[in-house]
Amino acid sequence: MEKNGPKNEITLPTAEAVRAEIKRERYKQLYKKMLKSTVYALVVVAAVAVLIATLILPVVQITGTSMEPVLKEGEIVVLVKNVKLQRGDLCAFYYSNKVLIKRVIGLPGDYIEIDPEGTVYVNGEELEEPYILKKALGECDIEFPYQVPESNYFVMGDQRETSIDSRSTVIGCVSNDQMVGRIIFRIWPFKDISLME
Repeated sequence: MEKNGPKNEITLPTAEAVRAEIKRERYKQLYKKMLKSTVYALVVVAAVAVLIATLILPVVQITGTSMEPVLKEGEIVVLVKNVKLQRGDLCAFYYSNKVLIKRVIGLPGDYIEIDPEGTVYVNGEELEEPYILKKALGECDIEFPYQVPESNYFVMGDQRETSIDSRSTVIGCVSNDQMVGRIIFRIWPFKDISLME
C-alpha cells in the first residue's frame, strides 16, 4: 500500500545562486575588514592628536579680559611648548590650578621700572607697546627698579588697569616650571584665524 503524503525532495541551488552567495559572503568579510581598519585608524589618529595637544601644541581657551584687544574672551589659541620666550611674546602659565595668559615684559636679569602714568622701562629704556590701549600703573605693590630673578619672567596683561600680573606680589614673576608655552596661533573664531606675533 502506498502512502499519499508529501515527498521529501531536495532542491539543489543553481550555479548562479551559489556564485551570488559566495559574492555576498566575500563582500561581508571585506566590509568587516574595512570597518575594523577604519576604526583602528581613527583610534590611532585620535591618540596622536591627544599626544600632540598635550605634549607639543596645547590648546587653550581665553577667559577674562586682561589681554584685550589682542585676545578676547572665548577665543581659542594654540601654544608651542619648550620654546625660548622673548620680550613681547604672549605666554600661558599655571597659577593656582588655572592657566593664565599674559605678555612677557621682562626676561631673566632685566631691570623693570614703571612710572605712575604706567610707562614701562626695561633696563632703562622705554618699552614700545603698540598692543595696549591705555597705560596705567594698575595693581602694583613691588618696588622699582625691580630685577627679574633668574629662570623667571616678568609678565603683564594688556589691560593694564585691571590685569593682576607680575606687578602684584599675589602672582609675581613666572618661573620656567610654571610656563605652559608661547601662543603661536589663534584657531577660533574661524573669521579671526591668525598667527600671533
